[in-house]
Amino acid sequence: MSVVPGSIDTGQQPPMTIPLRHFVVGLGFLLAGVVLGVGVVSGIVSGLAGLAHVHLLLVGWICLTIMGAMTQFVPVWSGVELHSRKLASVQLWLVTLGLAGFAVSLLAVSFPWLVAFGAVMLCGFWTFAYNVGRTLSGVEDFDVTERHFALALGYFVLVTALGLLLASDFSAPVFDALPVTRTGVVGAHATLAVFGAVLTTVFGALYQLATMFTQTELHGVDNQLRTIEEVAYPLGVVGLAGGRLLDLAPLARTGGILVILSVLSISVVLGRKLYETRVEWTPMLSRYTVVVPALAAWALLTIPHWLWNATAPATRFGAPGASHLLALGGIGFVVLGTLYHIVPFIIWVHRYSDLLGFEDVPMIDDLYDDRLAAADCTLFVSGTALLIGTALFDRPDYVAAIGGVIVTLGVVVFAANMLLVIREHSPQSLSAILLSRGDTETSEGASEEKPA
Repeated sequence: MSVVPGSIDTGQQPPMTIPLRHFVVGLGFLLAGVVLGVGVVSGIVSGLAGLAHVHLLLVGWICLTIMGAMTQFVPVWSGVELHSRKLASVQLWLVTLGLAGFAVSLLAVSFPWLVAFGAVMLCGFWTFAYNVGRTLSGVEDFDVTERHFALALGYFVLVTALGLLLASDFSAPVFDALPVTRTGVVGAHATLAVFGAVLTTVFGALYQLATMFTQTELHGVDNQLRTIEEVAYPLGVVGLAGGRLLDLAPLARTGGILVILSVLSISVVLGRKLYETRVEWTPMLSRYTVVVPALAAWALLTIPHWLWNATAPATRFGAPGASHLLALGGIGFVVLGTLYHIVPFIIWVHRYSDLLGFEDVPMIDDLYDDRLAAADCTLFVSGTALLIGTALFDRPDYVAAIGGVIVTLGVVVFAANMLLVIREHSPQSLSAILLSRGDTETSEGASEEKPA
């Protein structure tokens, strides 16, 4: 694999601390989320802890990672300067403070504070959507990735607005005066979060990453499947969310089938690129390999359930018992694999790129420990398999608890590997990355702020 793919412009990237700070904080939420999840399965914690567990993983890990990755790669991929570095820092701390308080409020069953921290979290996500949206506005012709990212920003705005509405309903009856029910809003909120904001971002990124890091191109049936996905998926997400919101089963069923068709299309495209790869196997590609069967299996298992009833709470995330197949096997392994390139890539560019040609420098894939990468992959795959098997085949709860513990160990090993990359190769320490004012740094002589 080349050190830095030649098709991207690293001169447009934001300061190193901004995306890395998102990733490090996201790792913290990931660890907290899986530990809380083990507590829920083991019966140690109860009540609204399950809801806190979902938000810590989905918002704290997945969404913060997406925010950091978009902030890093939209300028790099699109060749435009980030609209505001200050807002990129503000968005992180607003979401971090809001989510931490939100999770504690759920555990303490403190509903007034739930609304307050939910509002802070909403401000963080809307700041992110505005900042990246203004950045994308400088792009003349959107490619497939940029189109997906623009859609995802809209989903982020919608899902957080619905989330604050749901949080407010805990303190006072909100839906008595509205033509929709709480169950319907929960269904729409969950749909827009997972299938809208998260999976739309993942699909858009995969079109770039799967070709860039396998050194292949979309061709033949790939282009046909991409066209199907680009049309069917947004229509499917809107139809599925709208059908659940308004309790219109035919609309939800139609939207669900379009979503499933799109997921199958993406799994075929990704599988073909991995099969055609022209580079040596890396932890990134190994984890993408898990994604292909996970997405395909989720889609095939979900078809009969969404054909029968796509509005039922039990089928909100697909077939009953298939939520871990989608969340960990699909989304989780994409994020894990991508971080195995993004974190070393950012550090390599800032630490070693200027030395290239003057002295021996490591490759990007030399920055992390291969043994730790193999260990965390084994732990994640085996733990995820136990969680999926428990849910699909009705195994005892202790099996799920064991799977959760194994996944937690995988998280610890993965986090250790990433933190070692930062400690041993980053030009700045971990504390400096977390606490320094990354918005005031310059890169390639760029000005601190782009005029509004």
